[in-house]
Amino acid sequence: MILSRILIVDDEIRIREVVKEYAGLYGYECDEANDGEEAVNKVKNNDYAVVILDIMMPKLDGFTACKKIKEIKKVPIIILSARSEEHDKLFGFDMGVDDYVTKPFSPKELMARIKVVSERYATQGQNTLVFGDLTIDPLGRQVSIADQKLNLTPKEIDLLIYLAENKNIALSREKLLNAVWKYDYIGDERTVDTHIKMLRHNLGPKYRHHIVTVRGMGYKFEV
Repeated sequence: MILSRILIVDDEIRIREVVKEYAGLYGYECDEANDGEEAVNKVKNNDYAVVILDIMMPKLDGFTACKKIKEIKKVPIIILSARSEEHDKLFGFDMGVDDYVTKPFSPKELMARIKVVSERYATQGQNTLVFGDLTIDPLGRQVSIADQKLNLTPKEIDLLIYLAENKNIALSREKLLNAVWKYDYIGDERTVDTHIKMLRHNLGPKYRHHIVTVRGMGYKFEV
């Protein structure tokens, strides 16, 4: 079942009111939080379809709140912030956020993104991916080998899930950037190479060879 309650976290009342008004038109119930600390406490006690999170807030900034929320529950997070710099977006995605919307924003577009992200969480990972004793759980966002959980970053997990779900398909660096980093990335494609290198290292000698370099293109998860 897809949850219909969202949490709007922003220290600007006007922003919360705009999002709440539009969310109501789309059938969502809304809770509000004025800062990151309040948001973390609300997530502990409630289940949400999506958390809409500003970055610059009192008590606890959005990135720190995101990290704490992800440790508590598997809930999708959309950053809604005036900070539009590339490094902020990259940092956010590395922290595990599911989408990043910059202010000023289109409320209708935000509602569309909420729908996509919440439906993806409701349906993804119903089937655990198993390759020998390598287990990839997309919904639980966990990867283990012989029941030993691997310590991967959120972005490494996203990358491995996408590769494994598209096993034996050659994927370009551009496609991986757009799919895993979830926005039109205009920086250096070597970001993918760096994460692949770390991922191979963490998979160890038994499974690193499954991530195959496709010369002049990108990578594929070969089984």
